[in-house]
Amino acid sequence: MLKTRIITSLCGIPIAGVIIWFGEPYLSIFIAAWALLAVLEFYRLTNVSKTSPLAVFGAVWTLLLIAIRNPQLQALVQPHFGLDLLYPLVITAGVVVSLFTLLSLKQKQGAFTNWAWTFAGILYVGWLLSYIIGLRGLDDGRNWVFLALFTTFGSDSAAFFTGSAIGKHKFAPNISPHKTWEGAIGGLLGAILVSLFFLLPTPIQIDFTWWQAVILGLLISIFGQLGDLTESLLKRNTGVKDSGKLIPGHGGLLDRMDSVVFAFIVVYYWVIWTSL
Repeated sequence: MLKTRIITSLCGIPIAGVIIWFGEPYLSIFIAAWALLAVLEFYRLTNVSKTSPLAVFGAVWTLLLIAIRNPQLQALVQPHFGLDLLYPLVITAGVVVSLFTLLSLKQKQGAFTNWAWTFAGILYVGWLLSYIIGLRGLDDGRNWVFLALFTTFGSDSAAFFTGSAIGKHKFAPNISPHKTWEGAIGGLLGAILVSLFFLLPTPIQIDFTWWQAVILGLLISIFGQLGDLTESLLKRNTGVKDSGKLIPGHGGLLDRMDSVVFAFIVVYYWVIWTSL
């Protein structure tokens, strides 16, 4: 399993790197495809727990949330409609339309539970993944995306190998019994080391101080590990080990996005707030 995991990573990381480097429209297309498959994966998980979300509606609205982050689309819309109104309009329309859709369902029992899971998938997958496109569209966004991605990989890898080697004290046994405090601390250190790499004079160098790199590395690791636990809690509640089998050695798309997506959110707001 470890060998397969490493081979998949060695094949996938260069592809992701090229897409991030060249940006749009390739990034939006890639994220839209990932989001579509991931949200359907999410709904398959909920089917295990005997709920029936509005999968087609959820897939459409997930893609819509991804699409409105695309800078080319925003440039077309902005002269006619303020972007500050676009996001709440799309989400509000999703709530209203989905609630009205419940009225047409033959099976009324459990309708609101199904609706809640439908919107959970839209927000968890569509809204959160859209931050990758949003971050890439900021000033120096390419390098910030690389920082979020590689710092998360550094955190995950360090946590895995440290936990496997010396992990003894359980971190969250009721959610993920294999995670340890030793692994979590290793993840923090791994994230800091990778974040500090972006201070070096390379094509992906970022203009920030060493203490900012340390703080951001810590935040990425903390939120990434919490995101990983969130995904584990979801799988535990639905009674499955992996969300899918699409990525060899890694499980499903949800398994691979759990920590990364929270890292992009942290970095996105870091860039926004530090540039004010």
